[in-house]
Order: sequence, then structure tokens, then C-alpha cells
Amino acid sequence: MTASSAGAQSTTMSGMKLSNDQPIQIESDKLEIHDQEHTALFTGNVKVVQGTTTMQSGKMTVYYKDKAAKAASGAAAQPEAKPQQSGSLASGSADIDKILVTDKVYLVSGTQTATADDGNFDMASQTFILTADDGNKVILSDGPNVFTGCKLTVHMQTGQAELESCGGRVQIQLDPKSQPNTQQKQN
Repeated sequence: MTASSAGAQSTTMSGMKLSNDQPIQIESDKLEIHDQEHTALFTGNVKVVQGTTTMQSGKMTVYYKDKAAKAASGAAAQPEAKPQQSGSLASGSADIDKILVTDKVYLVSGTQTATADDGNFDMASQTFILTADDGNKVILSDGPNVFTGCKLTVHMQTGQAELESCGGRVQIQLDPKSQPNTQQKQN
């Protein structure tokens, strides 16, 4: 069965919730850390794993907050506090602000998979947005069910997701066998 809806389609991506209590493992062909700019650039076969969620892309830029500037603004309130060094991704003390992923993004968590051209993870608002370039689509699948559009916004704390169309309509393909209420009882 295929269904179409104008504008946007909301769904829940329970598997795409952010987990702050699990470690993050990052692999790539190359890493460049730019402490002065508070960025880290991962390129080539980037793979990020946290718990049951895996994200892959060609390039990932991590923007982290300047802890030295933050400490300086609070220094007047606590004049005897030790001077803090700037947070660094290399030391593991970075406070991540946002993450940009490009060059084909593949995200999988449990039975849910999303593919896109680019992604933006905003840690302050706890949202991530996957987008498609001209002519391409964002594809979200949950088992046999497939959702197609141009922009997917997911609220990481709740798993609430919204898929927007490409100026036309969002397309949804649902497999009736995946719905437990549609199975007929046998006598």
C-alpha cells in the first residue's frame, strides 16, 4: 500500500534518541583538530557509534565550545578558581556545540535507517536535521515501511520526527504485515 500526504509527515523514531550515558566511538581516515577555531574535521569513511546507533558519512565537522572563554566570563564570580584550559577534542574535555556531516549520510538505529546528503546535529536544541541535495531524497525506513521526503528533523530527547516534502508531497509506503492490529485472527 502506498500513501501520500501534502507538506509534512510526523512519526516517532524511538531508536534515534540521544544517549548521554554511553561512550561515543569515532573512526575516520583522517582527523584534523583546530583548537584555535574549536573544530575537529574527520574525513574519509567517517563512522560514529554510540550504543545501538551508527552514523556514517564522508566528512564530519565537530564544533565545540571554548571553555576558556566560558571560564573567563565566570571568573569575576569566583576569583580564586583555577584557570581552565580551552576544551579540546583530543583531551576528551570538549563540550560539543554542533556537528555537521556531509558527503552522503547513513544513520541506523535498531530497525530504523535514514539516508541523506547532509546532516546537522545541534546539541543545544537536541535536534538533528537530515537534508537532500537537488534531485535527491531523504529516505527513512523502519523495517518494511519507507518514508521519502527532502528534510527530516528529529528531536533526539523524544524521538519525535518530522519529514518535509520536496515542494510536492511526502511519500509513504507501509507494509500492512508490519502492523500488529491488521493481522486476522485464525479460528
